[in-house]
Amino acid sequence: MSFVAKKSVTVTTAADETATAYLPAAMPVLNGLLDRILYTKIDFADGVDFAITLESTGETLWAQEDVNASAVVAPRQATHDTAGVAALYAAVGQAVRDRIGISNDRIKIVIAAGGVAKRGTFTVVLV
Repeated sequence: MSFVAKKSVTVTTAADETATAYLPAAMPVLNGLLDRILYTKIDFADGVDFAITLESTGETLWAQEDVNASAVVAPRQATHDTAGVAALYAAVGQAVRDRIGISNDRIKIVIAAGGVAKRGTFTVVLV
């Protein structure tokens, strides 16, 4: 699979065990479809909490509490028809999901309960 962009940032917590970081750290902004987010634990405390959103809209990309190990997630969002009605798989009634589009935006990573002066790396892959 080819990718449009692959960006990484290592986040370090402050004395209050929190941190905020952005991808990319400075302009230009990101454009593409979110394929996956990779979290590589360096030494964040067990039980670290993530809130990863789009900076301008606040749309949630990944929110999870009590993470203890490196992880890879492939966030998807529910789709809708042109009337705004949720698209469902007919046989089972579950939502149809698709990649999340990112247009001229940055990704905001907020960490809580990460330990004092602890680190983890986040890599975002767009297609």
